[in-house]
Amino acid sequence: MSTDLEEQEDELVALQSIFSNEEFVRDESKFAGTVRVSAELPADFTVFLKAGKSQRQYKISFLPPLLLSFELPEDYPSSSPPSFTLTCSWLTHTQLDALSAQLVEVYQANCGNVILFSWVQFLREEALKFLGICNELEVASDSSFTLQDIRSAAAPQVKNNSLTSGSKPADGKRGNAKNRGKRGGSAPASVPSSNSVDQLSPAVEGAASLLDEAEDSSQDEEDPSQALPSQILSYDALQKQKVFDGTVFDCGVCYLSYLGSECVQLSECGHIFCQTCLGEFCKFQITEGNVRNVSCPQADCTATPTPAQVLTLVGEELFSRYDRLMLQTTLDCMSDVAYCPRPSCAAAVIQEKSSTLAMCSVCGFAFCVKCKKTYHGTDECEDKKIKEKEEYQKIVGSCLPLPESQEGRSALWDDYNTGSKARKRLLENRYGRKTLMVFLESGLSDGWIEKNSKPCPHCSRKIEKNGGCNRMYCTQCHHCFCWACLTVFSAKNTSTHFQDGSCILFP
Repeated sequence: MSTDLEEQEDELVALQSIFSNEEFVRDESKFAGTVRVSAELPADFTVFLKAGKSQRQYKISFLPPLLLSFELPEDYPSSSPPSFTLTCSWLTHTQLDALSAQLVEVYQANCGNVILFSWVQFLREEALKFLGICNELEVASDSSFTLQDIRSAAAPQVKNNSLTSGSKPADGKRGNAKNRGKRGGSAPASVPSSNSVDQLSPAVEGAASLLDEAEDSSQDEEDPSQALPSQILSYDALQKQKVFDGTVFDCGVCYLSYLGSECVQLSECGHIFCQTCLGEFCKFQITEGNVRNVSCPQADCTATPTPAQVLTLVGEELFSRYDRLMLQTTLDCMSDVAYCPRPSCAAAVIQEKSSTLAMCSVCGFAFCVKCKKTYHGTDECEDKKIKEKEEYQKIVGSCLPLPESQEGRSALWDDYNTGSKARKRLLENRYGRKTLMVFLESGLSDGWIEKNSKPCPHCSRKIEKNGGCNRMYCTQCHHCFCWACLTVFSAKNTSTHFQDGSCILFP
């Protein structure tokens, strides 16, 4: 008896040294524990989800683990096998029964020797092959299947088991007969009736927590048919991320080596960069307002990071700007979107294709999408300059007209701004105070814009050039053009335009 206890202790100590705390949980109060066994999958392993007549398939690399919960009797390994419960969410009760029976046969073939490690090796390396699962696993969507069935796989019960070494079940069945063939069950086996366990050990009760990380993203019981597929996919994604975090990669920008936990991989293209480089790149583009350029830094790659990745890289403050500018640029590219002309509103408005009427849903202002004035029905839009001239004549009345030339208006404005109170009063009486404050100032502003800017040849947005080369970039329509001749060209033929044409890149 003392020899058995020594071998049991040695075996449990060996399992603790071989497996991590995630893989093996020991019950310190008795000779019991739970082993989490991940079956090895072949390359290109596919899970098929059947829902009625439709079928979806997923390529996965990891399946949720099998849970082997055991308790060692006093005469193990000399006379009795361990009592155990085998649990798995993606195997049927029939398949679990077959594996349990095979584990008993493995013990009988090695009677008198410790067997737990051999069981783990069998479940890891040979379980799928033993069950005839090669490269595919079919998971049927069953309306009677609930999320509790998955959770029951993590909380197995070992009670009144009657299978002993070399014997068969008295009724020829295992588990609950009405659940036979369903997935997510447990298969208790091989404990003598004299050693039946009426209560769960702490190690077995703790087995439920081993699947928590794989169940976090599972759907509610309101959609039970998706519970198991969701668990499989979320566990696969979790394990892939763990593998990625522990792998060393070279950053595509700085070419230094980092662990995957310090890197970001873009899902669209697969390129990998360190968080520092990609974060600084994204922050610069967002700060400059070029949110369309928040993309893969790799040359000729147009893949973009996900919004969640951008948020992690730049923080909440810059992400709010990124989100707002992305919405703005997206709306700017939509031909059926106009903006409320009220300066205090400026909300986006969907315009009707068959009408020039647009109604702002925020402030309720109805306006014409052409002239941006109050909606005037089927009447033609008035020319802006004619209308301003009429308003000017109404205001000016008997006052003197403003100078026609831009130089004359500039000189008048300088005289008014720098003059004394008496001089200002004289000019106000001569030209009218409102004329000086409104029309003269706005006219000078419009004149300055006309003189110091050029319209984008693609979208007509006014652009100022305050230095640098003649290659210009419009932040509204994202087109490149030549400042000298206003020719639109792509980013790839910039050098060709300036080499072959009459324009020079650096004036």
